[in-house]
Amino acid sequence: MTKQEKVDFTIQTLDELYPTIPIPLDHKDPYTLLIAVLLSAQSTDVRVNQITPLLFERADNPFDMVKLSVDEIREIIKPVGLSPMKSKGIHGLSQILIEKYNGEVPRNIELLEELPSVGHKTASVVVSQAFGIPAFPVDTHIHRLMYRWGFSNGKNVVQTERDAKRLFPKEIWNRLHLQVIWYGREYSPARGWNLEKDIITKTIGRKTVLDDYYKTKKSR
Repeated sequence: MTKQEKVDFTIQTLDELYPTIPIPLDHKDPYTLLIAVLLSAQSTDVRVNQITPLLFERADNPFDMVKLSVDEIREIIKPVGLSPMKSKGIHGLSQILIEKYNGEVPRNIELLEELPSVGHKTASVVVSQAFGIPAFPVDTHIHRLMYRWGFSNGKNVVQTERDAKRLFPKEIWNRLHLQVIWYGREYSPARGWNLEKDIITKTIGRKTVLDDYYKTKKSR
């Protein structure tokens, strides 16, 4: 298979498996999405979706959020982990949104990245899912699968994002990055991986990845 045929096969398979794509993090607008994505760093979407209703009941907009103290925010979000840093970030970015943007979330990746605790991936998710602007946020699943599929060298997420944007058409980035995440969770996880269920990797996977898989399986 040529590289292009592998790309086409991947897109086609993901479209068949995920014709409609569930959004991983519960939110109702750009602000609640921004907070949910920030909370999801080194946590799980399931855990975040359990905590955000409690937080948003108290404050689901920057004006209400700044009325809470950093400690109050921290107390609510403790179960998602990294709460000291995240609570400061949430309070700080809410203050900036009020002062600089009248409480609105900017639609620009660079402006979002200037906010406290907002990295490139968080900013990319927000512009993609809240505003429909093409972006390709790379999480651990995408980083792992782009390597397994031979689409990127796996050196770092910056390189993976660059490779993904080069290989896949811009108009499907927003849909595709979510499809890859769901596929990674359901068919190609880091642990407990069963290649027989992982049709994409089994068909187009990097030779060294497949060799390692079979070697490990044999030695068990």
